[in-house]
Order: sequence, then structure tokens, then C-alpha cells
Amino acid sequence: MPKVTVDGEEIEVPDGATVLQACELAGKEIPRFCYHERLTIAGNCRMCLVEVKPGPPKPQASCALPAAEGQEIFTTTEMVKTAREGVMEFLLINHPLDCPICDQGGECDLQDQSIAYGKGHTRYEMNKRAVTDKYMGPVIKTIMTRCIHCTRCIRFAEEIAGVEEIGAVGRGENMEITTYLEHAARSELSGNVVDLCPVGALTSRPYAFEARPWELRKTPAIDVMDAVGTNIRLDSRGRQVLRALPRVNDEVNEEWASDKTRHAVDGLVRNRLDKPFVRRDGKLRPARWDEAFAAIAAAAEKAGEKIAAIHGDLVDVETLYAAQKLLEGQGSRLLEGRQTGLAYDASSLSAVNFNTTIHDLEEADAILLIGTNPRWEAPLVNTRIRKAVLRGAKVFGIGPEIDLSYPVEWLGNDATLVADLPKAVTEAFGKAERPAVIVGGGGLAVDGVQAASLALVDTLGLIKQGWNGYNVLHFSASRMGGLMLGWAQPGGIADIAAARPELLLLLGADDVDLAKFDGAFKLYIGHHGEAGAAAADVVLPGAAYSEKHGSYVNLEGRVQRGERAVFAPGDAREDWSILRALSDVLGKPLPFDSFGELRARLGEDFPALGQEGLVQFDWSPPALDAGKPAGEFTYPIADFYLTNAICRSSETMQRCSAELIHGVDFQEAAE
Repeated sequence: MPKVTVDGEEIEVPDGATVLQACELAGKEIPRFCYHERLTIAGNCRMCLVEVKPGPPKPQASCALPAAEGQEIFTTTEMVKTAREGVMEFLLINHPLDCPICDQGGECDLQDQSIAYGKGHTRYEMNKRAVTDKYMGPVIKTIMTRCIHCTRCIRFAEEIAGVEEIGAVGRGENMEITTYLEHAARSELSGNVVDLCPVGALTSRPYAFEARPWELRKTPAIDVMDAVGTNIRLDSRGRQVLRALPRVNDEVNEEWASDKTRHAVDGLVRNRLDKPFVRRDGKLRPARWDEAFAAIAAAAEKAGEKIAAIHGDLVDVETLYAAQKLLEGQGSRLLEGRQTGLAYDASSLSAVNFNTTIHDLEEADAILLIGTNPRWEAPLVNTRIRKAVLRGAKVFGIGPEIDLSYPVEWLGNDATLVADLPKAVTEAFGKAERPAVIVGGGGLAVDGVQAASLALVDTLGLIKQGWNGYNVLHFSASRMGGLMLGWAQPGGIADIAAARPELLLLLGADDVDLAKFDGAFKLYIGHHGEAGAAAADVVLPGAAYSEKHGSYVNLEGRVQRGERAVFAPGDAREDWSILRALSDVLGKPLPFDSFGELRARLGEDFPALGQEGLVQFDWSPPALDAGKPAGEFTYPIADFYLTNAICRSSETMQRCSAELIHGVDFQEAAE
């Protein structure tokens, strides 16, 4: 490890580190626009200039200069100060003076660095250039006159998203950033370029002119749009969430978020349930809480122990635990969370977990995808697979052919291939040191695939010292938490239907085939008026993920906790408090009176859920009949942007679906 001196302080830096990284290790702040830790080095903004000895007697770009033994680096000399002032003056020559109306105001790197490192005046008196704004789709708003050609957006689209649709045309002053032919950016991760843009050239279209950053209350939360468990920050004003931004967590989402995570928040204020409803004369009519509880109590008394519960995809662990205790008090264990009908064996959590972990998947050198579309089911897992591919990994796929943003050798769409893999696959896995198999919901939906995929653990050598390459890719935020609590019947929803419950509790479950429960009294607790509420006999308004404290377990078994950003609308209440009040009415009070007591009891009964962090599951796969699977795979997500009630209520997600999935053209108004 080379030793360098930074402003008189000698430090040791890792091999391959740059001068910029050495300066940061020494605690020095180096300004930059084009450099980003997760992108390749461009070296084209020249803002990170420092003085280095030995070397030429001029400032050098620290981001592109390797740190070497014996270097003396100076970050505060007069030469460096003058050089940075000159660079800033050049950058501002053509930049418009529209900070008061720029959405980036208050969060703009150019603003901050021009104050810290600029001169405060310019010698340039000619007219500024103007650039035509480009259309980049429903989530990115462009004001390209502000662009300083840092190329961060280009490098992100090419390297991280894997969709090479943003590029530069022209040279020098005439260079312009654009999507070729100005079509909408089609990556599920395109919104990240707004965070990357160091000026206001790319901003959020849905959030445009909504608020200034100093007006917003910032709350750490966990995303529920998929099972990745993206760490996010909810920015709210008053009682409305205005935007969601990613938080840095290298183990889970790095610093990225999918477009659905970012822009579905406008669905939190549309189509909301804000008062109880009771069905009278065949129609749902508004009611008081006591009237709704009385109707439920009458139905529960009639049902006795014939009570069942089904949870949806967005439910927190505490709500599931409270509902589970409520049913146990009534003498029932009919619990299920796989509302679309999946019925795989969940007796062993290690056999339904993403055992490799999201972070370590980057190190895989041979990957087999079985009935999964990770680009839609878990976009940030897909970026990790792409990283593995860029490092030399070979990817095979069984299922319908799709574009996953990296090369895949598709073997066909026949489930029998899982039990009878081609020679090319077995040879590649035989040479692999870190092999991985990923089974998706489309794979688990086909009989025999779970058993056949588990057999691959021995056939392909998936488990080695410090490595478990068997993975199940869930796409529902509440799935792993529900499985850990025991919300799974051996036959799935079919078992619930076969028990013919007389009272059915639906916890935000909108995708259940309710025709199987025609004779049951249906109680719906949720936050949006969708299919579940429309079919219910009593509707109780609950809280969305942004309106309550809650724990969520992501697809790799990582327990994470989010906080409440805003309060639920109208008469809506947090789900656990509804269940606690309902337990009193049913004569079996739950053993907690506050959220803190609920979480403490949860930790006592399920210690793994009592604290944050990655839960380690011992490998103990179930003994399944190894029959040969047959049939074709169908991916579980037909429309990436409309997968749950919040998304379907979001105008932004509706437009993304129409334009990016269904090819509807939106005409832009002339400005």
C-alpha cells in the first residue's frame, strides 16, 4: 500500500486508489462534478484539480491520477485555488442565472461549489448559449441549457442500468445530452439520473415546482414496491408525502431506487379509504367505527373458529403479528400471504430465502435464472447480476426470452429443463467457484420446479465454504416476514378455500380470487379502495407504509424498520390499533396496548424479528418428491408500473405504464 503526503500529513492508501480518494482519506474536501464513486472516471469537469509533486508544474485532475508512493499532494495552495476559480468561471460562462426558479435550488452542487470555490464575478460579457430541452419521458424533466456535460447520466445509463439510451451528440460547445431520437428513457432506474445530475439540467417531472427542500420533513423509511427493501427517505410537507429518495445502504440498494419506488408516492393521496364502510342492501355505505365493529362481532360469533386471514403484498410484520394473535384468540390458524395462489413448500425458510444475499451476488461467476424476470421483479437485484456479468459471469435463463440488460443464454421455456440441464450449463457450473441459481415466482408456480431446483444444490455444487448459491426471488415486500411468522398453508390459498371459512380477514389483499370465498363474510383492512374493498362486507380504513412505524423483511431475510412520515387521512388508523380495538369487541383482548409493547411481544415470540439485521437461516431444505416438472413458465409481473394498489392509484405510474409498456404517445405542449 503506497504512502502519500496530503497537505503535510502522511497517510497510507489502498493499491489502485486515486489522488482524489487519498485526499478524502486524509479528510480533505475535493470539489467535483463528473466524478462519482459508483461510476467510471471521466475526468472532464476539471473541478478536482490539486497540485502534485513530483509532477508537471501545473494542477492535475485528482480523480484520474493514481496515487503513487512518495507523492506530495497539496489541496489549498494558491495555484489550486486560482485553477478552481478558473474552472468554475468557465462552467458558469453559459449557465443560466435561473436559480430562483430551478427545482435543484437548495440541493445543487453547482450552487454550493460556486460559492465555496468560485470568484463571485465573471469576465465573460458575450451572450450565453441556449439548448433546446429534450424529452426523456414521464419521470425526467429537462432544462438542457443548464447542462455542464459532466456525463454522469450517460455513464449511469450504460454502466448501472445497462440501457444505453442516453448519449451525447455534437462536439465542444455544441455538445448536447439526449436520448437518441428523443424517446422516453425506458429503464426502470432512469429516475436515478436526477439525483446524479449536479446541476438542474435533469429534474423530477412529477415533483417539479412542488416544494423547496427546506420546507420538507425528512423521514427514513423502507420501500414496499418490491421485496428488495430499498432504504428510502420520505420527504413530506403537512400531511402529504411529496417525494421518495434513496438512502445509502451498500448491502441492499447502494444508493439507487427504482422509478416505482420514487414516483408512486402520488398514489398515496388518491383512491384512499378514510372512513369505515358497512354493506347494507348490497351496497357499501359509510358507517361509524362502532357500527362496523358490531357487524364484525355478529359475523365472528356466527363463524366461531371458521375464521381465516389473507395478507397482501405491502403489510408490515407488526400488523401480521397482531392479526395472527387475533385469529389465535378465536381458535384459528388459517393464515396465508401468497394471495396469487403460489403453494410452494415454506416449511424451511432457508429453501425460500435469497441465501447468496444481494451484495454477494456480484461475486457469482455462473448464474441460472429459473422462471424469473429480475429486471421487473427486483430491478436492484438485476443491477447486481449485471455487475457480476461485467466481471465475467455467465448467465443462463429458463423462461420466456426478455431483455435483462446483459447477455443471457436462453435455454428455452420448458420446465423439464430444470431437471435435465444442457451440458453447457453443467460444464459452466462445474468450473464456477461461486455458482448461483435464482428461482422466481414464475418458477415456483409450476409443480415440481421447487423440488427440481433444490436438487440442483448437489448437482451443480451450489453450497461451498462460505457460499450458498440457492436463491428464491420474492417480489412482495411482506412475503418473507409473513413466511417467518407462519402465514403459509401447505396448499396455499386452496387450503384456505377448502376450509370454507365463514369470516375472511383481508389485510390489504387485492389480488385474491374472491370467487372462491363467495359464502364468507369479508372484512377488509387496507388503505386503498380496490378489489378487496369493493368485495368486502365491512371495510376498515388502515394506514399506508408512509403513515405508520413498521418492520419489513426483505428477500434475503434482512429485518429493516421504517418510521412514520405523515398521519393517515380522515378516520383511518394504524392497522395494529384497529386489530387491538377489534380484539376487545371479540372478547379476546390482545396482550399489548401500544406499538412499543406490540414490538416487544413480537421480539419475544419471534426473536429473529425483534431486531434489525440479516437473519441467518441454517440450510435445511425440505424433502420433496423429485418428480420431473412439466409446463411453461409465465412471469408473475405483467406490468412493472402497476403491481399494487398504491401504484395503480398513481397518475405517474399510470402514465409510465401507458407510455413505456403499452406504447401510448403523449404529445408535449409547446412552451
